[in-house]
Formats: sequence, C-alpha cells, structure tokens
Amino acid sequence: MRHQALRVNGASLHIAELGEGAPLLLLHGWPEFWLTWEPVMLRLSKRYRLIAPDLRGFGDSDKPSGPFGPADHAADMLALLDALGIRRAGIVGHDVGGAAMQPLARKAPERVAGLFFFDFVYPGIGQRMGAPDRLNEIWYQSFHQMDLAPALVGASRQTCEMYISYFLRHWSHRKNAFDDVLSLFTENFLKRGNLAGGFAHYRASHAGRIAMLKGEAEALPRIASPTCVRWAEHDPLFPYAWTDRLGETFADLDLAPFPDVGHFPHREDPDRAAGEISGFFDRLSWS
Repeated sequence: MRHQALRVNGASLHIAELGEGAPLLLLHGWPEFWLTWEPVMLRLSKRYRLIAPDLRGFGDSDKPSGPFGPADHAADMLALLDALGIRRAGIVGHDVGGAAMQPLARKAPERVAGLFFFDFVYPGIGQRMGAPDRLNEIWYQSFHQMDLAPALVGASRQTCEMYISYFLRHWSHRKNAFDDVLSLFTENFLKRGNLAGGFAHYRASHAGRIAMLKGEAEALPRIASPTCVRWAEHDPLFPYAWTDRLGETFADLDLAPFPDVGHFPHREDPDRAAGEISGFFDRLSWS
C-alpha cells in the first residue's frame, strides 16, 4: 500500500494507493476512512489502480473550517484526479462517497468512465427518509448538527468507540465485519478534528435533507454515465425498497440486490463486492 499527501483544491488530502491499470477512485462513507476499502483493494490490485482518499474532514486529510458537503467533496475529487494526472476514472463509493459522486458526475461527466454505488442517499428516497418508523434510524443526522456533538462523542476513548462501533455493527448484517479494525477506526476518529470533520458533511447536507423530507428537492437532470448499483439486501438504514426511483436519477442503470449484507457490502462480503466492481468495470473500456 502506497500512501501520500497531495495538495489539491487548497487542502492536503491523504490517499492510499494499490495496484496498476485502469484507475478506480474509491470514496468512503461515514463513519469510515480509506481503510474501509482495504479488503476490496487487496482483491482488485492485480487488475486496477486503486486510489482510496480520506475525504476532507476524515482520516489524515485536512479538516474543513465549516460545513462541507457533497459538492465540496466532488470538487476535491476532481482536483485530486488532476493532481494524479488521471483524465478519466471509474468511481466507486457509498454513503457519503455516493452523495459526492452525483455532483461529480453532473459537473464533469467527461471525467467519469462509470459509477459504481453501494447504498447511498439520492433524491428519489424523498419523504420516506423521515417517515415515523424511520426516526430511530436517522436521529444521528440531527445530532451531528449540534456544536456539542464532537465533544460528547470524543470525551474519552470509551465514548468514541461506543459511538463509532454502534453504527459499524448496527448497520452491518454481518456484525463482525469491522471487529478486526475497530481499534484503528476508534483511533482514527480520536485524531484532532476528525469527529467534527466527519460531522461537517451532515451540517452541509442539512438544508438539502430538509427539502427532500418536505418533497421540495430541486429537480436535477439525470446522470448519463454508465451506472451500477448493488444495494444491500439487509441495510437497516437504507431499505432495498428505496431503490424504486433510481431510474429518475440515473439514465443508464444496472441495479441488483447485494444478498446477505447490510450497509457495508465492501467490508461484509469483500469477495463478492470485488467481483461486482470488476464485473461492471470490465465491461467498460477507458484510459
């Protein structure tokens, strides 16, 4: 695994890189950082050049000074591709990463060879996100708006591990998916600024989330890039039924369920995740 820090778009971004070949950019979610992709990277390193950044606010990348949302992450990733000399890349992501992929593909479709998503927020979920039976799942998004949230979660190693591990286990169908790296994830979020840095995404996304819950989300043009979505069968946060309107956002869509996993297919079943990713990108040709 090769690590470096690159100055892009006014910030230092840390990336982990493995393998050679056609480039795939791997975008993590919350509460994650680049390490979440390691099992998939090890399985694909003989076929692709795998680039896993810490998004701004996460891991060893710089922290934003305020709210920092999907469009901001998208701008960072386009600048990162420029810094790496990559004209076109396949983009893989979920959760926060999946949110960033949408403005990226709309802003610079010529840079995108294809999009591969695991579970993520898109406009078609709409008011279902805030249905009464969903409130016990989405409470954290409101909590992350509060100034005291980083201090409470980061009060001690124990509080940080309790908070981060709750989501990693609760959102997983295979509950031990992160057990071997839980201490590393805890240490990552205990680094200066990383709790507030991750919460900055939710603070920036709050207005859009409220508009979506009210049914007032802005209508956006469909994304034309070839798109593959493998949505987890047992995600307690984003149920598979919420895939029913993906065709309104993506014009060229390959959708199928990902069986026997929860919110983190890339960690819960990395063999199948790697196979699904390579199966999609092997059908595309770019340089």
